Amino acid sequence: MDARERLRKYLEERRDLGESEFVLDSMSVDDVLRAIGAISIGPGRSGPVDEPRDRPANGGWRGALTAPVQGSDPALVGKDADAGATRPATSGPSADILRLATLESIADVVESCKRCPLFKTAARGVPGDGPSNARLVCVGEAPGANEDLTGHPFVGAAGNLLTKILAAVDLTREEVFITNVVKHRPPGNRNPAPGEIEACSPYLVRQLELIQPKVIVAFGTFAAQTLLSSKTPIGKLRGEVHRYHGIPLIVTYHPAALLRNPAWKRPTWEDVKLARRILDSATDT
Repeated sequence: MDARERLRKYLEERRDLGESEFVLDSMSVDDVLRAIGAISIGPGRSGPVDEPRDRPANGGWRGALTAPVQGSDPALVGKDADAGATRPATSGPSADILRLATLESIADVVESCKRCPLFKTAARGVPGDGPSNARLVCVGEAPGANEDLTGHPFVGAAGNLLTKILAAVDLTREEVFITNVVKHRPPGNRNPAPGEIEACSPYLVRQLELIQPKVIVAFGTFAAQTLLSSKTPIGKLRGEVHRYHGIPLIVTYHPAALLRNPAWKRPTWEDVKLARRILDSATDT
């Protein structure tokens, strides 16, 4: 049975079960892309690894440091949450981030950051872990309770699962850089607010600019939508190759979501295999 017929039967089965949304958990990424015509199976056309979509931010890396996040509160741009003073982002904290020359200096600034109110309820900052020459960067959403206590990203049950996901494609945590969009824990593990994402995302942009990885994997909705400047649901963003300032970017489900919904493990496996293929095909410069 060819991929198109498999997809048709799968959709019909899900419709008969009363579902209006679904996760493709029995077909490979390439099968689905071929079924919908995104990959030509004949000569003369390249697949998604060769032609990723370049979505975000206007003005290059520097523009991304000062561009507002969609739906954010302008009052938080350049605001010192402790003193209550507001300064233009181009001449305030974001401009200071441009001058940070190492991942270590970013980590030091994150630890004492007061760009948004999250520092008031968090135990400590969680800047990220990994080598400055990492070829792959994993980006999550925000620290949880365990991360807040330890100062390290992706620990606890979700972190253990991430370690297994990486190991499944022959990568160790020590080889990759792991971080989050938001560097302080939101109270009660609530979703980050748009203003908090805007205040914190310049750190992530600068980290990625310094590392220049070969592949980025965005785990979860907030990481994906922030990096791609998009409000598209994660189910529609995953399964293809995007670009972030020229760097291939793969979107997949957050490990914490996989613990709640094991049906998403198979599509996540397809996503990380795609990231691994891109990594293997990349050349170091």
